[in-house]
Amino acid sequence: MNLTKIPNGDEKVTVELTVKELMALAGVHFHSNHDVKVSARRKLNMVLEDAWEKDGKDNAPISYQFLN
Repeated sequence: MNLTKIPNGDEKVTVELTVKELMALAGVHFHSNHDVKVSARRKLNMVLEDAWEKDGKDNAPISYQFLN
């Protein structure tokens, strides 16, 4: 039983990755170039942050002036 609620959890997002970045996220180790995995994680985090910000704006509290 999963009690965790993730707003817009089933919404699809698009992330543009290089083949190397995808391989790094899948577990392939690039010993000579650690930046590949860092770059891929950064892109994922940016998309996740944008999704959270979008949800925050959609569910933002209503301003007092608009309650009349």
